[in-house]
Amino acid sequence: IPERPDDALSDQAEIAVHAARQAMDAAGKTAAEIDAVIVSCAYTQRSYPAIAIEVQHALGIEGFGFDMLVACSAATFALHRAYEMVASGTARCVLSINPELTSPQVNYCDRDSHFIFGDVATATIVERTDTCTATHSYEILGTRAQTRFSSHVRSNFGYVSRASDTDPFGVDKLFHQNGRRVFKEVCPLAIRHMSAHVAEHGLAISDVKRWWLHQANINMNLLISGKLLGRKATFEEAPIVLDRYANTASAGSLIAFHLYHQDVEPGDVGVICSFGAGYSIGSLVVRKR
Repeated sequence: IPERPDDALSDQAEIAVHAARQAMDAAGKTAAEIDAVIVSCAYTQRSYPAIAIEVQHALGIEGFGFDMLVACSAATFALHRAYEMVASGTARCVLSINPELTSPQVNYCDRDSHFIFGDVATATIVERTDTCTATHSYEILGTRAQTRFSSHVRSNFGYVSRASDTDPFGVDKLFHQNGRRVFKEVCPLAIRHMSAHVAEHGLAISDVKRWWLHQANINMNLLISGKLLGRKATFEEAPIVLDRYANTASAGSLIAFHLYHQDVEPGDVGVICSFGAGYSIGSLVVRKR
């Protein structure tokens, strides 16, 4: 990835802008109608100025922007913040973007993880119901978040790395995980989390038309969806995009949503959920309008 000068659009801002424009077109929104920009992902390529402010400037949006880092739950946690801003009235319309540039953190000598990740950007518009004119839109019925500390998924590279006596680019600074422990610990957490979230809204698991799950590991998704439904989920119930896009950190569940949401009927309920390092789990219960 060639280094760019300070006066050029950064790599991450470029893919973010590309996804943002598609989301704005789909929602029928101009820059003047957007009040805030959130860039939320597993890694940002620099600490400041915020990628979100750079994207805001590139798109000609007034208002404000900020970055968030919540590993693989970054996209859902950002949607939570967007929902809260709109619900509280501090913003009418929020652009949430997830430019996942994960490949620079991959250790290509690690046979357990080098094949896992892909780079991608997703973007979502959250706005007031009375201003929404999109052909396909969803009402957010509620959000739920949960975190529990674990070092079993870890990335240690950061600005302090150059101040230590160890190799700042050493393989132990890059992405590494104890995959078996993560599988055993995260799956039950995610199942309980989503079951409780659905129940909070007076819904049964059978009332959920579609599960747009985090795309980290196909065995994880099959186990979680199977435990929730009490049987093997069909592709229509819990679509998989890992075979095309790999693990794209926080963007995976939104890629699944983007590709498999237009056929859902008005009034049908779905769940968007991500889970990953932290551990962190974020979900939204949504209903097609």
